[in-house]
Amino acid sequence: MKLELILVPSTGDGHLRPLVEVAKLLLDNDDHLSITIIIIPSMHGFQTTSYSSYIASLSTTSNDRLRFSFISSADRPNSPDPEPNFISYMESYKPVVKATVAKLTDSAQPRSSRLAGFVVDIFCTTMIDVANYFGVPTYLFYPSNTTFFGLHIYVQYLCDVEKYDIISELKDSDTELEVPCLTQSLPAKCFPSVLLNKEWLPVFLKQARRFHETKGFLVNTFAELEPQAMSFLSSGDHNLPTGGTGFKCQEQCMGGFSEDQAKETAIALERSGHRFIWCLRRAAPMGPPGEFTNLEEILPEGFLDRTSEIGKIISWAPQRAVLESPAIGGFVSHCGWNSILESLWFGVPIATWPLYAEQQLNAFEMVEELGLGVEIQNHFQGVDMATETEMELMTAEEIERGVRCLMEKDSDVRDRVRKMSEKSHMAVMDGGSSHAVIVKFIQDVTRNIS
Repeated sequence: MKLELILVPSTGDGHLRPLVEVAKLLLDNDDHLSITIIIIPSMHGFQTTSYSSYIASLSTTSNDRLRFSFISSADRPNSPDPEPNFISYMESYKPVVKATVAKLTDSAQPRSSRLAGFVVDIFCTTMIDVANYFGVPTYLFYPSNTTFFGLHIYVQYLCDVEKYDIISELKDSDTELEVPCLTQSLPAKCFPSVLLNKEWLPVFLKQARRFHETKGFLVNTFAELEPQAMSFLSSGDHNLPTGGTGFKCQEQCMGGFSEDQAKETAIALERSGHRFIWCLRRAAPMGPPGEFTNLEEILPEGFLDRTSEIGKIISWAPQRAVLESPAIGGFVSHCGWNSILESLWFGVPIATWPLYAEQQLNAFEMVEELGLGVEIQNHFQGVDMATETEMELMTAEEIERGVRCLMEKDSDVRDRVRKMSEKSHMAVMDGGSSHAVIVKFIQDVTRNIS
């Protein structure tokens, strides 16, 4: 009989895509495994066009071993809260997920499989209750990196045990924090903005309190990239189950620019003299970015004509295909973790320009901790996904300086990125660190029904 794993991703490109890739890796390594990915609809106002297109594409990739179960918003029970927060929104889908899994594993159904466990995204820990109902263990999938995972755990300890007021102590502060998942002291100005937000911090704390209920965890990274964070998670000093690391995937950034920021960036690109592809979108007060309807109105006069032979402005690009090209010498990134992994995989150095969520920490890790990036801005606290806030304006001079540093041909950063790229490829080969994690995970899942 086939073993069945249930995967429950959170909504959004950066959560769904990596978990789909995890599913494919697991299936490639065990012929007795089947996987169903239960897809919960996005909250109103947080669905991008690319995410919708990706969701639509998944229906064509289903097969006997990899199935997608699409839950409709109409299936959600009536909620007493007309405007639910993220936690209550996910919790409201528990009855639907429970019914879906019951139907999938009904022994009366043809080709039914034996349920072996759940793998849930960090924002779906409420689904641990559903796994418990079916008497199977839950594994945690952390779509960001090991360093943020370690910081997430440490912040929960500081808040719950040490009674440390993270927001009042660190927001707009010049202090530095010693954290066990980094060798360098973390400046408060580089602390993840999402953990300094009064709306989102309770969400992260509630999720972290349930991490210990899982049987293990999988993190979207590879061991050779983050040795200090891996050492912390392996030490057992965090009251978490054992786990492992290893995947890579593309994401779609939620960031956009104001008209003033677009103009400053254009000036910097032209002054740098380098050829460029610029994915440009308009920042929205809340939710995903939009399009600029007339670039000539917002960019410096004559910019499009002067750069027509060396540059191209588009609203979206197939990131993996672009980074794979040998013509690409650098990547100015908002430092979403999946983008960082893609860039390292193809050996392309990054200039860091974080906007929101944990991107400040990612930028700090790349530049200060690992020496794998150069800085345009690392302590950017200008965008708050839960409130309508203004984005700090970066000047053309700052951007140009970062671009020129990024494009140095014989820099130490470029050499370190090349070596880390080689390690990333070795990690997924037979016997590599990430491949070993996949094998170990499958063995653990198999033992659940033995």
